[in-house]
Amino acid sequence: MPGKSINKSSKVILTVHRSAHEIGGNCIEIEHGKHRLILDAGSPLQEGTDMPATLKAPSTLNLKKPVDALVISHPHKDHYGLLGELPKEWPVWSGKPTEILIRISAAVEGHKIQQKFNTYKSREPFIVGPFTITPYLTDHSAFDAHMLEVKCAGKRILYSGDFRRTGRKKVLVSELMNNPPLVDILILEGTNIGHSKRFEPEYALESKFQNLFNRTKGRVFITWSAQNIDRTVTIYRACRKARRALILDLYTLYILDHLSKYYPSLPRQEFKYIKCVITKQLIKHFRSPNYLNDPDFVEKCANSRNKAMSAAKLANLHNAVIMLRPSLLKDFINKGLQFTKDDAWVFSMWESYLEKDEFKDIREKIDKAGATFDTIHSSGHASGNDLKEFARKLAPAHIIPIHGDEWDNNIEWFSKGLSSKICRLKDGEPFPIP
Repeated sequence: MPGKSINKSSKVILTVHRSAHEIGGNCIEIEHGKHRLILDAGSPLQEGTDMPATLKAPSTLNLKKPVDALVISHPHKDHYGLLGELPKEWPVWSGKPTEILIRISAAVEGHKIQQKFNTYKSREPFIVGPFTITPYLTDHSAFDAHMLEVKCAGKRILYSGDFRRTGRKKVLVSELMNNPPLVDILILEGTNIGHSKRFEPEYALESKFQNLFNRTKGRVFITWSAQNIDRTVTIYRACRKARRALILDLYTLYILDHLSKYYPSLPRQEFKYIKCVITKQLIKHFRSPNYLNDPDFVEKCANSRNKAMSAAKLANLHNAVIMLRPSLLKDFINKGLQFTKDDAWVFSMWESYLEKDEFKDIREKIDKAGATFDTIHSSGHASGNDLKEFARKLAPAHIIPIHGDEWDNNIEWFSKGLSSKICRLKDGEPFPIP
């Protein structure tokens, strides 16, 4: 029976192995007796970006001792990117869409995930060892993001994961705040602590995109993450209102095709206004057994009547919205595409990415052609005020700040008016839960 050999008088010990003082690389352990639960196992981020750095497990995370479960909150690499370093025997739990996105991402990079996945569903508790875990679907730029509640030996812990209140699932956060679970410990992300910038909701971005589409004479190229499904929906809705075709690449359509099996309302190739551009490099990925290995999907897209085109046809389009990534641009240019003064390029990702050489190259080509450049984006994380309001509504006994690099400079502001005790931990520091 689960927990049969547990000493009930033993402490529940919480350890933040990484992310106590940085954004990303989350790895949290909850230990009771001989039982261990891991919440996220993320790769650290490169300094100054939100891209994964070289994979390296935290030195304080014991890889030799078994775990009851590794529970992944959402499919961003700074929350799951260490899977390749962890024992394949460790059982992994996640939402089904999260597993799909993790496996697709690995395949694109030529990797395979060795661990077995178990699937959880929002608000349906599951038990591993002495731990009862209840996931709560939440609002974040990553699809299928969850907060995780853990109950063990009478202690109640809520791990916020990453969340916001500006996306298409923002009502889920409000519902949790209005009817919060009883919590002893709140492990709270703080990406935007210390930032005063106002974050626009997705519906406001939708209007901005629509207005840009209406006033642009030529094509609109947009750079965004294929796994930011909220943004894909936003852009599709704006295209539909502006009556412009949305040209997506095989990879993006592949993601939508898989996720739409669970969420049929998501846009996909069969939808009006959506078309597919088929490029040489992605065909290789889909046909290679070392990568995505799904040539049938290419054929499915290619044979969709009036729904597919080669990159060469993009040169003659004049009223379309075209997904653009640096890896796609090479194929586009090789097939004759050139930017014109009537075109526009929109960057819909974290603006610091614009300092990367590959995006500087696109900007130079846009400027040289006299095309319009714009940024239309909003954070995937809660504002500082929303974080504080969330903590006030949940009113835990203790708050453990993580996933932020400005917590220490803002603790006094954050704690003012809160009844909770703020506990600043070091990476790897065991915290016996009172």
